[in-house]
Amino acid sequence: MGSITSFTPQSSERFSRRGHNAFELGSKRITWDVISDMWHPQNNPSGILSVGMAENTLLHDTLLQYIHANIKLSAEHLTYNNGSMGSNALRRAVSHFLNRHFNPFRPVEPSHVLMTNGCSSAIEHLSWTFLNPGEAVLLSMPYYGTFIADISLRPEVVVVPIQMGDVDPLSPEAVEKYEEAALEFEARTGSKARAVMLCNPHNPLGRCYPRATVDRLMKLCQSRQMHLISDEIYALSVWNNRVDRDVPFTTFESLLSRDITDLIDPDLVHVLWGMSKDFGANGLRVGAIISQSNPDFHVTQKCLSLYSFVSAMSDQITTSILLDDEFTDKYIKMNQEKLSECHEFLTQLLDKHKIEHLPGCNAGFFLWINLGKRYLKAHPEKSGQGAELTDILFQKLLDHKVYVAHGTAYGSENPGWFRVVFSHPRPWLEEAMARIVRAIQ
Repeated sequence: MGSITSFTPQSSERFSRRGHNAFELGSKRITWDVISDMWHPQNNPSGILSVGMAENTLLHDTLLQYIHANIKLSAEHLTYNNGSMGSNALRRAVSHFLNRHFNPFRPVEPSHVLMTNGCSSAIEHLSWTFLNPGEAVLLSMPYYGTFIADISLRPEVVVVPIQMGDVDPLSPEAVEKYEEAALEFEARTGSKARAVMLCNPHNPLGRCYPRATVDRLMKLCQSRQMHLISDEIYALSVWNNRVDRDVPFTTFESLLSRDITDLIDPDLVHVLWGMSKDFGANGLRVGAIISQSNPDFHVTQKCLSLYSFVSAMSDQITTSILLDDEFTDKYIKMNQEKLSECHEFLTQLLDKHKIEHLPGCNAGFFLWINLGKRYLKAHPEKSGQGAELTDILFQKLLDHKVYVAHGTAYGSENPGWFRVVFSHPRPWLEEAMARIVRAIQ
């Protein structure tokens, strides 16, 4: 588990350069191995317990009850329906939902929406459409690890990770780092930095960007004519932090809700949302690009969207859910309350075992935790390992059958940090913490 596979001589000769790149990335990715051997207290007690993947299992029963009671398929769902960009009904449903919950300055229309089979496909489409191979997307550290492949693997675009040092990555001061990174990349390569990738609420830090930071990013993008991609997939998973009561929290504000005309050309702004996180439905594979002022982009997707066609079943399920205002209002509220409770419970476990965690989060499903500090306290002879420390801990965790997201893969600038996901029932979290503690002692 987790070992690097070597290319056979025959494969090395027969793979393209792109195939080589995919092999290098795939040989290091164990996520699907974890999913194939997931722990279950009765059915698979020797399996791997995951608190590394950003899945929200808290309301699965509620969502399944709704689906079983309300979803009816017709003959049109066995056809191509209205095409690969999402059915007319689905795009109307997404527009309706966003207009109710994202408070858009300009109402979202179905023609503004492109549906994809998840937000990874959405990001890849934007990267492929707006950037040439070798051009760059700016991404601040730490970051959601899969952004790298989404942006770069097939579009062959370069991701420029931006080191923040002692600067808060979500602060207005951080924007200077973006500009420095763009200038350095362009001077070094002769290629252009053409876009900024933003995750708001932030994954893995679990906080929302202040308006001042977003404004400065928009001004920077305008001055350099860069696209601003705002991944807002955790927009409605913002909750009450019951632990850090003295910390001032930033509320979530969608780019859709802003009058941006004095800050940036609106055709440079693209917002992402989907069903995976706020509705705990990763398996539906439903994402959306909302690009309100770039009709030419939507024309390009008439051919590209064939490769991200949403299943007719997922299309129908999502349409039904998003049009049911009573259900979605209740579901979102319940989800936020449960996330708040689970965050409080996990922080109590972490404090009990004296494991450092970053305070002040109020969004998403995760905590940024420092296992290196706790490990080195128990093993002072291991100090001085530097960047290797995270790899050592990651393997120890896997040996104890618990999967926690590798901090280095998420752009951590300091060794020993990991992302742990708390959107699971309490017995799941208790078992995960027991395994984590055993691994680092």
